[in-house]
Amino acid sequence: MKMLSLGAILCVLAGATALGADAYAGKSAGAAPRYTFSWPLDGTALQPRGGTTKGAPITLDLEPSPQWIQLQAPGLSPFEKDRRAILAMAGTYRVTFDFLEVVPFATLDKPNAPYQSWGTEKVYVDSDDGKSISLVHILEMRVVMQDGSISEPMVTKHWRQDWQYEPDFIVEHRGRDRWERHATTKGEIGGAWSQTVYQVDESPRYASIGRWEHSASFSSWLSCQTWRPLPRREWSVRDDYQVLIGTNRHTIGATGWVQEENNLKAVLTAERALDPAKPYVAREYGVARYERIRGADFSGADRYFNKTKAFWDEVRDTWATIFAKQGSATLRGPVDKLGLFQPLFARADEIEAGEGGDAGDNQKVIRDALTAMGALR
Repeated sequence: MKMLSLGAILCVLAGATALGADAYAGKSAGAAPRYTFSWPLDGTALQPRGGTTKGAPITLDLEPSPQWIQLQAPGLSPFEKDRRAILAMAGTYRVTFDFLEVVPFATLDKPNAPYQSWGTEKVYVDSDDGKSISLVHILEMRVVMQDGSISEPMVTKHWRQDWQYEPDFIVEHRGRDRWERHATTKGEIGGAWSQTVYQVDESPRYASIGRWEHSASFSSWLSCQTWRPLPRREWSVRDDYQVLIGTNRHTIGATGWVQEENNLKAVLTAERALDPAKPYVAREYGVARYERIRGADFSGADRYFNKTKAFWDEVRDTWATIFAKQGSATLRGPVDKLGLFQPLFARADEIEAGEGGDAGDNQKVIRDALTAMGALR
């Protein structure tokens, strides 16, 4: 198994396009790239951003998952349905990501190029104590090389989502690399769940509150309006806005789940307020489709998750302590852009390889990394 650096594997992700996704599904690699909500009349020259990486063949699992069947059991309480919907996101998936600016708020020579990528990943239940559930996403990808051979597996931690029933607080993104702990009210949290999303290094990304809706066709959770920092797909090519403001919907079905985003690209003043002269530059839609696959080899992801779980949980717990004591954190910049996460990933790689040494050293590595980020003060 080949353990690539996070930067290398994110380049693989960023280099994937609809061509890669089509090839992954077994279609012709010569097919023209397509993208969601395309500009059908005058956008023929507009190609999705990225390269042409292709994934190794997979088999979609078209049977209803055991988790879906359990979710449809009769007599469940609303709370238990919520829990089972969250747990149904665990499993092995082919994932495709589509983002497109559907409404630009300025005159453009041509629309901004859409973004597409793909990956294969396993979602693990990291913890479940009833009212709190943590899911960890680990990528394990194999790509088709130029000579037609299949690459060695590439494994890395991707992201984490924590779900909390009727939370006492959430940690909100406030723009320009700042996060603040926000106490909730009874009116906000009655029957609701918070979703907190963490970046690859367990640093906070965004959090929001929403409620689940259930039917025989689907279960869906819709967030409140949420501020999010720019993801790599945007800060790598854009500098004309500072925050995404929108909603996040998770819809669970029989053979997978879909995450939808409806975002405004917002401009902030130095004081982190919306710029009254030009508050928004565009609206975008995003769709991430998690399609269940079967028979795929995720042994590398299993090994990485099991061996590094305690370390990454310790990183997350350190972040939780920071917000409990400080109430807020303002980082020096995007941690993935500045590479400030590298010591944490290096330590995790040592642990995965059995070279971690004294577990007591973990806290020093964590605290040094978070101090470099600006989180500790």
